[in-house]
Amino acid sequence: MAQPKIGNLAPAFTLQDQEGNKVALKDFRDDKNVLLYFYPKAMTPGCTVQACGLRDSRQRLDKLDTVVLAVSPDPVARLKKFEEKQDLNFTLLSDEDHAVAEKYGAWGLKKFMGREFMGILRSTFIIDKSGRLQHVMDKVKTKTHHDDALDWVEENL
Repeated sequence: MAQPKIGNLAPAFTLQDQEGNKVALKDFRDDKNVLLYFYPKAMTPGCTVQACGLRDSRQRLDKLDTVVLAVSPDPVARLKKFEEKQDLNFTLLSDEDHAVAEKYGAWGLKKFMGREFMGILRSTFIIDKSGRLQHVMDKVKTKTHHDDALDWVEENL
């Protein structure tokens, strides 16, 4: 499925977080910018590097009125373990049926070691306080993701 268009309202969703609470995108409307990112699997090397970069950027995120919502197809229990193991300080969301990833065009064909399969396409969507999609990053580098995303927010929102 194609990614949503920049300038349009970001596709609505409600998912369970690592505590089992329901979190909706609309919960942040008129209050916070949202850095929504999709990652393949909790507790894997690349996803851990990416998450820890954002964890360590908390002060900068707060100054920019920006919250992080991290979405993966992991079950809630695995997200809780990931949060605790890495001392994460942002919301992890479980999208086990990958319905939200599909709405955002973040689910698709991947290739790894000669094998093809469907999975999460690592990508980030920056949504402003009015709920409109402002920027899409689909060539995400796990080591610099936090700086790349926050630099964009700083310069554009």
